[in-house]
Amino acid sequence: METTITAPVSFTPHAVAEIKRLMNENSSGENQYLRVGVKGGGCSGMTYVLGFDNKTEKDNQFDIEGIPCVMEKSHGIYLMGMEVDWQDGLNSRGFTFNNPNASKTCGCGTSFAV
Repeated sequence: METTITAPVSFTPHAVAEIKRLMNENSSGENQYLRVGVKGGGCSGMTYVLGFDNKTEKDNQFDIEGIPCVMEKSHGIYLMGMEVDWQDGLNSRGFTFNNPNASKTCGCGTSFAV
């Protein structure tokens, strides 16, 4: 039995459009999910993970605007309430993370501390 949970993170309309564009380009398999998570490292202690991956038994599954997503159950404590945006301007291009759980962030925008 597969359980879908309420999404712990949100994506702005710009992020949804970019993720769907990437999904169409990267149609390497129907079992691919967007992995949202964290890993140790970076200049502030933890780094965000955002990329296509397979689902594992450690994951919770959720759906955001038709995007199938997975996140390791243990990562929710670090990411609950986070908003992911896509910037496509002259000064910055890429995904940005607005995480209310981060006590400190780095200038790179992908590293944080809790």
